Amino acid sequence: MYLLSSLILCNIPAVEAIVQSLNLTWWYKKDQEVAAFVATCSLHNLLNASLLSESGPPLLDFEDLTVILSTLLPVVCVSNDNKQQSDFPVGLKTYNEVQHCFLTVGQVYPEDIFAFLLHKCRLKEDPLTFGALSVLKHLLPRLSESWHAKRPLLVEAVKSLLDERDLAVCKALSELIVVMASHCYLVGPVGELFVEYLVRHCAVTDLNGSDTESSKDFIKSTGSFNPFMYKKSEVKIGGVSPTELRDTCEKGLLLITVTIPEMEHVLWPFLLKMIIPRVYTGAVATVCRCISELCRHKNTQSDIIVSDFKARADLPIPEDLFARLVVLLHNPLAREQLVTHILAVLNQLASLFPKNMILFWQDEIPKMKAYVSDPEDLKQDPLYQETWDDMVVNFVAESLDVIQDPDWAISLGNSFAKQYELYSSEDEHSALLHRCLGILLQRVHDRSYVHAKIDLMYTQANIALPVNRLGLAKAMGLVAASHLDTVLDKLKDILDNVGDSFFKRILSFFSDSAKMEESDDIHAALALMYGYAAKYAPSTVIEARIDALVGTNMLSRLLNVRHPTAKQAVITAIDLLGQAVIGAAESGTSFPLKKRDVLLDYILTLMGRDDEDGISDSNLDLLNTQCLALSACTTLVSVEPKLTIETRNHVLKATLGFFGLPDDPPDVINGLIQNLTTLLCAILVTSGEDGRSRAEQLLHILRQIDPYVSSSVEYQRKRGCLAAYEMLQKFRTICVSGYCALGCQGSCTHNKRIDRVMNNNFSNLPSAFISPSRDALCLGERIMVYLSRCADTNPEVRKISVQILDLVFSISLSLPRSANSSIDLDIELCYGALSALEDVVAILRRDASLDPSEVFNRVVSSVCILFTKDELVAALYSSSSAICDKVRQSAEGAIQAVVEFITKRGRELNDADIARTTQSLLSATNHVVEKYLRQETLNAISALAENTTSRIVFDEVLAAAEKDIATKDVSRLRGGWPVQDVFHAFSQHTVLSHSFLEHIISILNDRPIFQGDSVKGENSNNVGESSVEDNVLHAAMIALTAFFRGGARVGKKSVEQTYGAVFATLVLHLGICHSLSNSGQQEPLRALLVAFNAFCECVGDLEMGKILARDREQNEEETWIGLIGDLAWCISIKRPKEVPIISLILCKSLDQPSRYSREAAAAALSEFVRFSESFGPLLEQLVEGLTRHVSDDSPNVRRLCLRGLVQMPPVLVIQYTIQILSVIVALLDDPDESVQLTAVSCLQKVLGSASTEAVEPILFNLSVRLRNLQVCMNAKIRANAFAAFGAISTYGFGPQHDSFREQVLAAFPRLVLHLHDDDLGVRRACRNTFKRIAPLMELDSIVALANTHRFSSDHRGDYEDFLRDIAKLFTQRMSSRIDTYMASLIQAFEAPWPVIQANAIYLCSSIIALSSVQHISTLYLSQVFGMLIGKINRSPDAIVRATGSLALGLLLKSTNSFWKSTRLDPPDSHLVGRETESSRR
Repeated sequence: MYLLSSLILCNIPAVEAIVQSLNLTWWYKKDQEVAAFVATCSLHNLLNASLLSESGPPLLDFEDLTVILSTLLPVVCVSNDNKQQSDFPVGLKTYNEVQHCFLTVGQVYPEDIFAFLLHKCRLKEDPLTFGALSVLKHLLPRLSESWHAKRPLLVEAVKSLLDERDLAVCKALSELIVVMASHCYLVGPVGELFVEYLVRHCAVTDLNGSDTESSKDFIKSTGSFNPFMYKKSEVKIGGVSPTELRDTCEKGLLLITVTIPEMEHVLWPFLLKMIIPRVYTGAVATVCRCISELCRHKNTQSDIIVSDFKARADLPIPEDLFARLVVLLHNPLAREQLVTHILAVLNQLASLFPKNMILFWQDEIPKMKAYVSDPEDLKQDPLYQETWDDMVVNFVAESLDVIQDPDWAISLGNSFAKQYELYSSEDEHSALLHRCLGILLQRVHDRSYVHAKIDLMYTQANIALPVNRLGLAKAMGLVAASHLDTVLDKLKDILDNVGDSFFKRILSFFSDSAKMEESDDIHAALALMYGYAAKYAPSTVIEARIDALVGTNMLSRLLNVRHPTAKQAVITAIDLLGQAVIGAAESGTSFPLKKRDVLLDYILTLMGRDDEDGISDSNLDLLNTQCLALSACTTLVSVEPKLTIETRNHVLKATLGFFGLPDDPPDVINGLIQNLTTLLCAILVTSGEDGRSRAEQLLHILRQIDPYVSSSVEYQRKRGCLAAYEMLQKFRTICVSGYCALGCQGSCTHNKRIDRVMNNNFSNLPSAFISPSRDALCLGERIMVYLSRCADTNPEVRKISVQILDLVFSISLSLPRSANSSIDLDIELCYGALSALEDVVAILRRDASLDPSEVFNRVVSSVCILFTKDELVAALYSSSSAICDKVRQSAEGAIQAVVEFITKRGRELNDADIARTTQSLLSATNHVVEKYLRQETLNAISALAENTTSRIVFDEVLAAAEKDIATKDVSRLRGGWPVQDVFHAFSQHTVLSHSFLEHIISILNDRPIFQGDSVKGENSNNVGESSVEDNVLHAAMIALTAFFRGGARVGKKSVEQTYGAVFATLVLHLGICHSLSNSGQQEPLRALLVAFNAFCECVGDLEMGKILARDREQNEEETWIGLIGDLAWCISIKRPKEVPIISLILCKSLDQPSRYSREAAAAALSEFVRFSESFGPLLEQLVEGLTRHVSDDSPNVRRLCLRGLVQMPPVLVIQYTIQILSVIVALLDDPDESVQLTAVSCLQKVLGSASTEAVEPILFNLSVRLRNLQVCMNAKIRANAFAAFGAISTYGFGPQHDSFREQVLAAFPRLVLHLHDDDLGVRRACRNTFKRIAPLMELDSIVALANTHRFSSDHRGDYEDFLRDIAKLFTQRMSSRIDTYMASLIQAFEAPWPVIQANAIYLCSSIIALSSVQHISTLYLSQVFGMLIGKINRSPDAIVRATGSLALGLLLKSTNSFWKSTRLDPPDSHLVGRETESSRR
């Protein structure tokens, strides 16, 4: 301190430099608050040392301090901002130190600093002004004595700042005003001015804190307000928000009201003026609180309140105060407990109003205060606002009723009319204002006054705001209660003014949407006003008005709206019309609502979504619209006339989809679903006229709800079940317990009146029309829908579903049965079951955690007893949808119930019931995806087959398979083919396995005809029937395959037991399928081969499987016949004991009409007879069958039967030789070459062991037939014919020697010609035969020729040498037959084989050339020569032409020819020479 004093004394400019060096603002700019605080403390100490020295005068003059004070003022702003934040306690300390600095200077220079601060205020530079005001606020209480004479100057300075817009300055100024009030600065008009300043800023909101664009931008971007953000100052002063300013002013105003008695004269009754102005609306709560405090002091001096009020002419009249305060009651949750304070002020100012109000208000106002006392509790009621508005309106109405003063009422009406100026068009207070004015006009009898005021209401109303639109409509309705015609005239005028709205709306599509929205608002407002006018109007006069409104289509002009709120308004209006009709009926004036169905259609249209018009409803808006629409529909269906079926269906179609809405938002959705359920119940009640029609209505609606009852979404199932339960309860109420249209139950006057009407209407009808029958409820179908829900995953759904079942059976036992139904119920047993069901319901109500499976078992047991036989059948018919339930537990429950029904009561089902039940279960199998559920469904089908007639179940399953095969590709079905799973289930069932296999085999054997299979003795052209048979057999074949593959041990055992029948069936169909394969139908053969392979795998016959794989799908006829033979051979080796059984079956199959079945049977039997030694008596039956069918229409059957006869063991062949040979002789002339080949082949085999006695009688016939076969085009037949001819030659030495030798000699030239046949087999057969018949020729030279090289060689030259030897033999040793042979050889020139032609040409020419008999040359040379020339010229075969040329040369070289006398044409000679030359090359 002494150091500083010495420093100052020594050099004052140096002190200023030190102070400036402190530069506090620099520290704040650098965010160095601690350093700033230290600097400020140092400055404070410096000022104390220099100014408050005890040893002498101040060391510094005030002029020397101005720089310091100017530096400190901005620091006040910064420190003041920082001190308000709890995070900066250092800022508060700095602020205090700065104020201490100013106080130190003020104590020494009070007048100078006062002038300094006022000067800074007058500069109106925000940081400096704010700092100066803050310092003044701080110094005024401390320097009040020194500044007492300066009071006018301070008041004027503050008045000059009242228009300052900066929030920080306003806050500082408000705080200064409060300080000034505490020191009696506020007196007279100046005091009122400052009080009004505080009130004005008590009304400030967050939206009007600053008018500068920069401040607005900053607020938008940061959320805070900084008034000095963009000022040209070195320091950025901290901002003040409007909320802070408002709080400061509110606290200040309350402070001066409560703590400063001297201010009472300023505040009262001046504050009453502050209630009315629009700009002070936000301050009403604080003003009312202050007025309450002032009046509380005058509570015993009501006369003083009245006298003070009357003493000032500038105060508002009581009617204005009442109107203003009542309208401000609109929001019960307004800030600062506005409603409570207003009610308190009204109660305390009651003396200003007519005397009758005082007592009424003292009773009513506390009730209203109690209603709004707990805001949190109030928020729990979604309708609190509507309730509160009704309370306020009733408060006004009852106040007017208490006063009973028309003049005061009119004055109050004028005050209400003036209130419109105090609220913006968007302010929701206008809605309450409309209603208050409306309730007042209801009690005014001056029609012109009423008309003027409703004109004002409509003019002032902002109908674009739904709340205000509704308020206006309710106000019009209130007025209509006393002035209906006046209101309707006004509405008609409005409607006429917008009469061209439809045209305007069309134009709006081509302009902007604003016009369309404006039109919507007008139409919506008109609709609501009409609706509320009807609601509030006297019921005795509304019928004609409603008829005019609806009947003349006036209302339709209000329906062209698209905006969601406008739609809601129109829907509400229609609802109000319906409510008016219902209200009139309750009052005794009932009448039908004209065009009710048209109004319903309007509602359903309005609740839809209209995206195409450019106005897309938000989800919440749409839900609210739909909720209102459902309520309106409920109202309309409840009025006369009754709904038609078409209208009912239209309503249901448009509304039932709401059950599927998402469960969000829950409050709106729950209300909507409840409204929907109420609508359905209303339709049930009002659309039927008797019990039967109501039962039909109930069933129709419940069936429409079923998709939601069985939905995969939990909340949808719950909604559906709750709706069904409520509808059933309603049905029981109206059809069992009696019904009253007004909602009464039991006996009431309404019921008596309705009973009389019904008795008059239905006296001539049967009782079934009046009361529904049990059968009308379709219990079987209904119970299956809800029974599966009893196993639902949701406990609430389970509980409701059990209650539904209990309710349904309770109703059913109370209803009569129809006359044509058989009563098959034990009533006592049924009531016991119903009692058990009710016990389950009671248990679930007490304890929902009970084991669901136990509950379900008890429910199913009761239901099984309560069902009649017809209901049981219906339940089984409809079980498919329950089994396919989207909830697994419910599906399991449905299957469990079906199995129990079948097990306990399956014997009651007839054939048709079994068939339809099977179809239902199969349908479920097709739709069930989960493997476990499908298996359970298969078990149910097996249970049905086991407990009923299995044959019918099997047939239905195969019929389903047949249908699938015809319409689907069963091999590519996702998840597998369900019917195949049924086949597997049957094959694995211990009881059903054997019977199912036998059933399949019987079907395959009974229907062996596929499309394209020929029938013996018939020609069927019914392609459709053949196609159906194809599908049936294909289905049976697939079933058989599934049985083999899926039967496991049980199935294998059944197959082993019926091995022979299965194999025989497969073999028979193998031929049929191969025939179809030849015609292009491959699928049957594939299916059969798959089944055959599966059969082999099932019984373990691997070798047979290999045989099938080897010849798989080979279409050649011999191949499949050989395949059957191989299979038969394999069976004979592996399972010899099965051969007799299979053979017997196949032998009987030879008589089947199917050609290919006979062929397959013959093929198998022809192999089985190889092992027939042990057949015993069966052998005779087989031989007889084979012999009988050698005359079959099928060539394959003929040849296979013959082959079978020949393939018997040799011992047995010898036994039946004569019979076999007779068959062979007959078949040698068969028109079919394959049969001929078989016959001639079998002949050789039989001849190997046949006795002479058996052959000699037919030797001639054999030789003739064999000679005929030797010219067959089939090389094998020729070869076998020649070989057989040689074979029978061994039998030519007996009694038939001569005749047989003649046959040999006749056949000898042909035999010689075919020794060089093109076919090697024919050559060898001919050579062997030549050797065997040579002895019969009785010529040694022939035997010698057979042993030569020429005879055995295949070379052409050797053969020609052999032919020359034969020619010599013919000419020398057989001259007697030369002519016969020549004729035969010349005939062979035209043989179908070129080589035979060549052989004949060469042999014939050789005979002529080598013959020494003149007549041979004479007879044949010319003929042969000419034929040779022709062959050479015209034959297409080179061998013929070459051999002809060679033969021609032989003839020309012959010594005894007369070629010299024959003149040859040169060109021909040239040609012959050329061809011969080319041939030799």
